[in-house]
Amino acid sequence: MHFDLERLGVHDSVASVFPPAELTDFLADLSVPVDVIGDDEIPDCDAVITIEHRDAFLECDWIHSIQAGVDRFPFDEFEEHDVILTNSTGIHDRTVGETVAGYLLSFSRRLHGYAANQQDRRWVRPEWDEAFTLPGTTACVVGTGTLGRGVAETLGSLGVQVTGVRRSEESVPGFDEIHPNEDLHTAIADAEFVIVTVPLTDETHHLFDADAFETMREDAYFVNVARGSVVNQPALIDALESGAIRGAALDVFEEEPLPEESPLWEMDEVIVTPHSAALTRDYFRDVGELVETNVGRLEADEAFTNRVV
Repeated sequence: MHFDLERLGVHDSVASVFPPAELTDFLADLSVPVDVIGDDEIPDCDAVITIEHRDAFLECDWIHSIQAGVDRFPFDEFEEHDVILTNSTGIHDRTVGETVAGYLLSFSRRLHGYAANQQDRRWVRPEWDEAFTLPGTTACVVGTGTLGRGVAETLGSLGVQVTGVRRSEESVPGFDEIHPNEDLHTAIADAEFVIVTVPLTDETHHLFDADAFETMREDAYFVNVARGSVVNQPALIDALESGAIRGAALDVFEEEPLPEESPLWEMDEVIVTPHSAALTRDYFRDVGELVETNVGRLEADEAFTNRVV
């Protein structure tokens, strides 16, 4: 599909990740005007860069999501209205990988406990057998796309043995072993860290339920940097409270922000972060480079990069 790009809008919803003006300045050399826009200006744009969905996008030709996840966009309606949807997959591998490494280092070196004790001015050391090092530990990464590969590469450099779960058993760089989706429970049964990086789909909704947590080791840590609804959150809370698993690091939740009354806030072996695993001061540049590439492809009448719809 080809269309004439006359105005590109940066929707003000991206302010939850970076200042919209940073992206418009980065894209200032494009051959078309690039402006920060609100909802009322969407009809004046041929293309919009956004993090949130608006019904008015159905009148545009091209929508670019600054996130890799696009489950908030109505694919069927986009197809019906001939709206192109692209995403930002491919830019979050290192940032998410380093965040996950931070979680694991916090658990192994007990850093989260020290940070909590500092708030109460408590000088408390862990028990002699609580702290450990990462080399020789095992992590199962469920999802071997961009995020999963970034996690595997980062953890591998720390000496962690990394296995993966994906649709097929085909080998993937950075993973020591691959299991097919149907062997999920076998794959996670012996891992000290289970890390979720899959997109949210009908198949992955509540993929991690009570049975999955029961399958995991009692000393295992669960990490979710995917989407909140990949996990049955009440089942996770039950597993943590009962001691079925040791702890969790959670960046995403079924309801965001995480409600104040959630018991997850008060659990000693739970790290809560505000859907921020991919954040970096270079985020707008990474998104801008993708947009520049696709503007060039549009002008050359070539297929878009990262096209979803």
